[in-house]
Amino acid sequence: MKKITIVLSFVLALIGAVIVFKQSIISAVILPQYIDWALETEAAGVKMGEPLNEAQLALAKEIGIKKPEEVRLVYVDAVPFPHHNPMLKFVGEATGFIGDGIVNNAQVFGYSIYVRKDYPLNTPKLAHELVHVLQIERASLKQVITQHFADLVNYGYDNSPLELEAFEANKTYKDR
Repeated sequence: MKKITIVLSFVLALIGAVIVFKQSIISAVILPQYIDWALETEAAGVKMGEPLNEAQLALAKEIGIKKPEEVRLVYVDAVPFPHHNPMLKFVGEATGFIGDGIVNNAQVFGYSIYVRKDYPLNTPKLAHELVHVLQIERASLKQVITQHFADLVNYGYDNSPLELEAFEANKTYKDR
């Protein structure tokens, strides 16, 4: 019983700290862990992913990607997330990034685009993901992750500036 009380106290203290100091905690503790994991995930994807085909390469070039030949598509049963890390899992659920009923169809980690095997990656959807590759090329994976986490907290997913830019690609390439 004493262990349960200690664990519950710790969890409540952690939740309280997150509420009060969320931005500094996210920046100092949570983001570095997620960024390290994301960099490893990108590296793995670059090794095991498939290069873009001719039409996909042309699309990537049209979108403005400087190194489209480095982009890899990684087809998976589920888009990865560091569920093994309780703090990252907690933040992912709190921001609505993961959780019951939430399905992540595709996600970009640098030049690696992880795509659920049953997700139809048509031209508008691929264009959306390629815009995320472009965003990372313009800055860095670390900078984009940092901005995206802040944007999720401040604007939500649908109104996040990075997502709004990518949603424009869905519209631009909807008839292709």
